[in-house]
Amino acid sequence: MAKYGYARASTPDQDVAIQVEALRKAGCVDVRTEIASGSRRDGRRELDVLMTFLRESDCLVVTRIDRLARSIRDLQNIVHDLSQKGARLMATEQPIDTRSAAGKAFLDMLGVFAEFETNLRRERQMEGIAKAKARGVYRGRRPSIDAEEVSRLKADGLGATAIAKKLGIGRASVYRVLSGSA
Repeated sequence: MAKYGYARASTPDQDVAIQVEALRKAGCVDVRTEIASGSRRDGRRELDVLMTFLRESDCLVVTRIDRLARSIRDLQNIVHDLSQKGARLMATEQPIDTRSAAGKAFLDMLGVFAEFETNLRRERQMEGIAKAKARGVYRGRRPSIDAEEVSRLKADGLGATAIAKKLGIGRASVYRVLSGSA
């Protein structure tokens, strides 16, 4: 049985070093790290590599369940995929055993709390944005497309595809700017 570690942080300013150290102490032969949101599984290449690589009797090790998934659906899908391979899941800071009914129930509870925490954070963020908008402080994300440059290139005779290619943006964005809805 080989142990493989997975460490994740949500943003580049967060460090995974403590997770990596704990996973190495737990006996992981390989530790994969990435910076990605835990609220969805898509786009998490290192997790995908591990899920493809794991074999029967292997163990996927994380420090805490919220490092693996912040969505109960994703967590259950990962555990299901592991069990289909004959592999199991372990957390260094939480007593999880996916081979027993009690262990699975505890795992699901941890997943529910991780998702709940994410939803609370999102609600607080939306409340803060609403208050900032009411005070006239929040203006949203700054435009990433220079509308004047799009218009100038159009006036120079370039088409939407050429403008998009030149500016490194999508054609739909060019059309939005030209129609005035951007």
